[in-house]
Amino acid sequence: MSRAGHPLTVLRDRNFRWFCTSDAVDLLGTSMAPVALAFAVLHVAGSAQALSQVLAAYIGAQVAFVLVGGLAADRFPRTLVLQGSNVVSCLAQGTVGALVITDRATITALVVLVAIGGAASAFGMPATEGVVPQLVTREHLQQANAIMAFGRRGSMVLGPAIAGLLVATAGPGWAIIADAATFLLATLALARVNLPPRTVATGSSESVSFFGQLREGWTHVHSRTWLWAVIAAFGVINAIQAGAWGVLGPVIANASPHLGARGWGLAVSAQAVGAIGMTLLLMRLPLNRPLRQGMVGVSVMAIPLGLLGFRPEAWFLATAAVLGGAGIEIFGTGWRTALMEQVPPDALSRVASFDMLGSFIAIPAGTLLYGWLATRADVATVLIISAIVYATTALATLLVPSVRRLQRLSSSPTTRTSGSVR
Repeated sequence: MSRAGHPLTVLRDRNFRWFCTSDAVDLLGTSMAPVALAFAVLHVAGSAQALSQVLAAYIGAQVAFVLVGGLAADRFPRTLVLQGSNVVSCLAQGTVGALVITDRATITALVVLVAIGGAASAFGMPATEGVVPQLVTREHLQQANAIMAFGRRGSMVLGPAIAGLLVATAGPGWAIIADAATFLLATLALARVNLPPRTVATGSSESVSFFGQLREGWTHVHSRTWLWAVIAAFGVINAIQAGAWGVLGPVIANASPHLGARGWGLAVSAQAVGAIGMTLLLMRLPLNRPLRQGMVGVSVMAIPLGLLGFRPEAWFLATAAVLGGAGIEIFGTGWRTALMEQVPPDALSRVASFDMLGSFIAIPAGTLLYGWLATRADVATVLIISAIVYATTALATLLVPSVRRLQRLSSSPTTRTSGSVR
């Protein structure tokens, strides 16, 4: 039980503290954006179609640029990539806020600026995944990832609430200005982080072509069965999570006298509480087989999905959502730790970008699919079937020997291996 160690061990490192602070502030702004932007678009156009166009521009830019972002983060200093991403996001969001405040915003302008912000985030996210193993020893990777997750989860809870308060009191334009300011603060915190030099794996070269480096990143993915098997499974899992929970959940809540908007809000908050509570436990409790434990953990989310269709009552659903959120966090921490141990440091951001690409495609696809299903099928039946498919998909990955058997690597403060588990 001592593998993860005491949380203060990692937090004693000045560079990690500043990086963790920067990441949490960055995520605070990112989680404010959907609320602030939604009300800004409705202020400008008052149209759900206009809102869908702006949101599609953001996710479309992420899909288009995430692989390029991963390549850039593996090729250039990652803190520099992150700072560039934050500065561009700050300028894009700040311009949106200024246009809304001055009543000069148009949907075309918002689409362009939001797309620029989406492209910037596509550079920042893969870079973030590659920084942690540069700052902490392999022995403390799980602990570091759990601490990072605690900050992220907290930001994701606070961000929407802060944005909603600012929209209600100062207006959507000022809420977006506040969002822009968080990216500036995150950049200033990153300036305090000093990364050690990276080691480059044998055979890697900065002179390799753009497509050559992408192929090299893909080689790291498809040569590890556990890696592509889990990414493929999450193509299904993320689509169901986004569609069944994110789209059909409010539909069920609105139609059920035992749930309602208040009960749905309780369930969503309970999921966040479960995730935050699990991050605290994972700072101390080791995941010796991170993928096996993670995939079992994520399968637990099928319980609240099933209850949503079978028995949508507030307290039953909230209790199950706590367990679901905790299970998802077991996977999140275990997955990041496995990637950081098993993938060479100079390829980590590219590998993470392929993982993110799958999510960026699956989430909007699931949202659209379940929106269509809500008008053509019994919603409760769809949810129950979705819960079964969700759990089956998660647990089916355990049929892959390398998913089932992958273990934490032995501790070593001076060496890393690229991992041999296939």
